[in-house]
Amino acid sequence: MAKGKQTVYEFIPKLGQLRDDVLFGDVWEHPDLSKRDRSLATVAILAALYRTDEMRGHMRRALDNGVTETELKGLITHVAFYAGWPCAVNAGRIAMEVCGKE
Repeated sequence: MAKGKQTVYEFIPKLGQLRDDVLFGDVWEHPDLSKRDRSLATVAILAALYRTDEMRGHMRRALDNGVTETELKGLITHVAFYAGWPCAVNAGRIAMEVCGKE
């Protein structure tokens, strides 16, 4: 990050508070789904919506939450048929980057 450059969460503190308290503090901690399953769902949704920047962090989180590289590949292949080929190829590129395969 460039010196002095604000993050969006510094620029809009309420957004950061909601992310921390509600999304990661409540939704991600709710026991109805495991963090691993939430990660799979989140990556699939981000891939389907072509949300490249957000996908990087969530793929890393998915790996930290126990999702394997093989499972990410399977998820991306599955996404291709429900969200479209370009979404899957984009997700594949991000997965290569995150898994150190580029």
